[in-house]
Amino acid sequence: MGTALIYLLVVAVVAAVVFVLAGLVFGRGEELAPLAPGATPTRLPAEAVRGDDVRDLRFQQALRGYRMAEVDWVLDRLAEELDRLTDERDRVTDERDALALRVHELEAARPRAEGDR
Repeated sequence: MGTALIYLLVVAVVAAVVFVLAGLVFGRGEELAPLAPGATPTRLPAEAVRGDDVRDLRFQQALRGYRMAEVDWVLDRLAEELDRLTDERDRVTDERDALALRVHELEAARPRAEGDR
């Protein structure tokens, strides 16, 4: 009878420890407060996301998380695409500015006709 009581006590203590640990790991099930408008749970700028912003992005892992290699591959691919598009946009903008400057120079250097004065 004494041995059965000790086993029952040990099982109760182990169950209590498992319960407390599960409560600490998984929380009590409360809901998170909603995010403010424009906020993200990750750290991305609200505007002008660059490739380095995507490369620095890290997600929280949960017990049933994600395959890190797949997510990292997607993030790297997105970062490369953002860098390529940003470089292309900057190149086109520079070319447009250079052309506008050249047109302005040519118009300034053009001799004026008698009727334009």
